[in-house]
Amino acid sequence: MHKNILFPSRKEICIVLGITIAFLLLTATFVGLRTEHVLMAGLFLILFFPNQETRKLAVALLPFIIFGVSYDWMRVYPNYMVNPIDVKGLYDAEKSLFGIDVDGVRMIPCEYFAIHHNNIGDFFGGIFYLTWVPVPIAFGLWMYFKKDRNLYLRFAIVFLFVNLLGFAGYYIHPAAPPWYAINYGFEPILNTPGNAAGLARFDQLLGVTIFDSIYGRNANVFAAVPSLHAAYMLIAVVYAIIKKSHWLLTTILSILCVGIWWTAVYSSHHYLIDVLLGIGCALLGIFIFEVILMRLGFFKRFINKYTEYIS
Repeated sequence: MHKNILFPSRKEICIVLGITIAFLLLTATFVGLRTEHVLMAGLFLILFFPNQETRKLAVALLPFIIFGVSYDWMRVYPNYMVNPIDVKGLYDAEKSLFGIDVDGVRMIPCEYFAIHHNNIGDFFGGIFYLTWVPVPIAFGLWMYFKKDRNLYLRFAIVFLFVNLLGFAGYYIHPAAPPWYAINYGFEPILNTPGNAAGLARFDQLLGVTIFDSIYGRNANVFAAVPSLHAAYMLIAVVYAIIKKSHWLLTTILSILCVGIWWTAVYSSHHYLIDVLLGIGCALLGIFIFEVILMRLGFFKRFINKYTEYIS
């Protein structure tokens, strides 16, 4: 698309409308159409058609849109249909590696925090966890509106790429979160509903149902390894460093990142093993993208053309 074109071409209109209609029909058929699906499609169309600047933003947001769609579409063929669910093995490994001995009883860190928690920890844990996706996306949009479109695009695609690596991990090794082992024991029970676990204490503290609503829509509770909660903010921290952002911004992102890692265990949503693997997943994804893929001529040309389109 040339910069002097104010409206999308007929070809672009047909492609966008065709993909949007196909997305809604396929989602209705295989996943079940919900309000957020319609809102996401509507937002993209609202951004795409008015003018060139909003159209650039719509196209720039595609990596995040694909991320949301791919997560939701794991409902079509759940990971536990591919490989056996690990419940006890992960629990035993966590207890062996990171177990805490209290009065002669060895427990995993999540069990310890389920007993030893307080209102301050519950409050900040909830705040940290609420930032896990919104803040990285906001950081990306900040780079976009600061006209650093190439770095924004690299960040957005790495965000998507790390998610896909994590999703692959879900299918390679389906695993239950610690709250499942604590509440249900070690036998996998399919179609187990999502659970806010320790984050329910944040809801109770403030008299809200934020986390109950979020986890009530969980696509699959047997997708704990690796912890993508541990990965998202770390990606933002790394790209803040690459961008040489102001020290205050980098510090805030770093505090949120460590806070999310802590909350993942404090709230019984992830084992320490999950968190470490999530950190590894983020670093691996960044390394593959920046060191390997960006050195491939065809891939670098794709990034450059994509950057040119949204600039």
